Amino acid sequence: MNFVRFLGILSILTSTTLCLDLVGHVQWNDLCPDYETLGPTKVILDKARYSGRITRGGNFSIPDVNSGIYVLSVLSHDYVFDQVSVDVSDSSQPPDIKSYIVGTPLTSSASVSLPYPVVLTPRHKNNYFKPRESFNLLGMFQNPMIMIMMLTGLMMLGMPYIMKNMDPQTLEEPSGQQAQIANVQNSLHNGDIKSGYVDVILLNTHAELRTSRLSALLAAEEESKASAVGARPLVNGSTMQQRKGGKGNRRR
Repeated sequence: MNFVRFLGILSILTSTTLCLDLVGHVQWNDLCPDYETLGPTKVILDKARYSGRITRGGNFSIPDVNSGIYVLSVLSHDYVFDQVSVDVSDSSQPPDIKSYIVGTPLTSSASVSLPYPVVLTPRHKNNYFKPRESFNLLGMFQNPMIMIMMLTGLMMLGMPYIMKNMDPQTLEEPSGQQAQIANVQNSLHNGDIKSGYVDVILLNTHAELRTSRLSALLAAEEESKASAVGARPLVNGSTMQQRKGGKGNRRR
């Protein structure tokens, strides 16, 4: 039992002798000139495994830090500080302080060595408030909903002019289709399936007629283009023959 107590006391003594009190201070600048501006701030190692408070003079101390490699960061509400890596190897020697970038290895060869005690400098201030946006006429017109409304209004204004320039037969077709669709719906609603079926067949025949007319018009246009292209070489050939004949007559 005494031997176990002796081992416990020995382990406590060895751990305390191997521990290190990490010290440093905050370097005030124009961004953060004093402690009142900084406010209550804490310095932590590895997500608050070890921690220490910053005093009014800007100094801080993290006691009883065991040997190992840590990331030192500052928890501040209003200001952002750079993170540094701290390599504690022995309590008799000062720790190795190097610059640290989030996502890089702790033992990176590209890190820059920094002096000890640790010097922390505020880099920029957090801004939690966003100013209210003022009225912007151009921004309002860039809204997709406003653009859709404007296009709809332009179509409504321009529809009467488009209707005036359309063919009367083309204008009658939609009204006839709407009447037929209404007849189909009324017949189906009244239970007259036979007349509704006949109206559906009529609608299909009208649609087929329209498609056949369009195909016929397209075929006629293609034939006219082909005939015009085929006639050009003949005209050129006749003109060449006339020129040759004229040259022969001149030689004679």
